[in-house]
Amino acid sequence: MVKKQFNHRAAVIAGVTGGVISGLVKLGWENILPPRTPERDATNPPQQLLQQMGIPASVTHATYSYAGHDLPGVSYVMHFGFSTTFAVAYSLWARKHPRAKGGSSALYGLGVWTAFHHGILPALGTVPAAKDQPMTEHVSEAVGHVLWMWTADWVSAAIYDRMTRSK
Repeated sequence: MVKKQFNHRAAVIAGVTGGVISGLVKLGWENILPPRTPERDATNPPQQLLQQMGIPASVTHATYSYAGHDLPGVSYVMHFGFSTTFAVAYSLWARKHPRAKGGSSALYGLGVWTAFHHGILPALGTVPAAKDQPMTEHVSEAVGHVLWMWTADWVSAAIYDRMTRSK
């Protein structure tokens, strides 16, 4: 059996596609089991992080209207930027080193959740310390990150395989 050569371009395209679609899955999940209380979501973590960087609330809370709904455009840019960045990183890594993923992208999703929601964001003061976050937030975020990464992996694998299959 001839080993297929790694295709960076295909892995990036597959990761972007997986990142966008899995970002939609994560948004859908958060509509079913919201991670934060309405009070804590009045300024959500992406908005808070941007404000900590000096971007005014008038920008971070900017919305656009669709079908009579005001939607958080800046939050969506941050959400899909995060989703796509980490899905591309995973796609590159998983396609280049398939054994390294240990059989499950769920571990990567949980790792991203732990790093950001238990480490980086609390350390920056963007969200409360993990011990001060409600259990409902942990459950929603942990399961949401697993579903996000499973989706990103499945979609990116399908796209990568189609782009690199021998004709």
